[in-house]
Amino acid sequence: MDCWSAENATNAFLTTLKMGERGKAPDVTEFISAMAGGNNSQLMVMACTGHPGSVLLGLVAAAHQTGGRVVCILRSEEEMHAIKGDYAKIVEFVIGDDVKALLASNYEGADFVLIDCKLEDFQQVFEAAQQGVSVKSAFIVGYNALHEGPKLSFDHKGYFLPIGEGLLVSKIRGSQGKNTGGGRRSHWVVEVDECTGEEHLYRVSTSPITN
Repeated sequence: MDCWSAENATNAFLTTLKMGERGKAPDVTEFISAMAGGNNSQLMVMACTGHPGSVLLGLVAAAHQTGGRVVCILRSEEEMHAIKGDYAKIVEFVIGDDVKALLASNYEGADFVLIDCKLEDFQQVFEAAQQGVSVKSAFIVGYNALHEGPKLSFDHKGYFLPIGEGLLVSKIRGSQGKNTGGGRRSHWVVEVDECTGEEHLYRVSTSPITN
């Protein structure tokens, strides 16, 4: 759905807080939840290395608001057995080594893709997710980006946000969302309070210039 829902974003954020499972960087979980919820995401796909931690909780909270599906792609059955008990009824777990192929063949309709930057083939997976967008628009997000500098040197067409362990955020328009007319555009702005060190994040929308 190509419209932003402030209500869903707020509710997803608050739902994540109420769930209370705070990980190493809870602000990342809450931000991801608000972004997926505000985007009215209907198919959220996550690819991670090992246990997804509280980040998966953010997608679950967003799905609770949007009525969408959550899919988690893991590399081995051992990883799935270690995680599935906590999310068995609300997350679809998939085992597969080739995340790129899975995104292209099974989840091309995903409108929110969350990828662990620690994946060895992160760049290829990120690009495959961008190229495979078939809905009006989709968010492609990389997390754990802060310490993966060499992997982020490609043209990812996104923004780096210094939240938690770092987020790489790209919004892609698919074939259904491309048009010749101008629409409202938006981008994320991060401001740091020099006195407190707190990070404040804003989503800024701008209208196209008309002659």
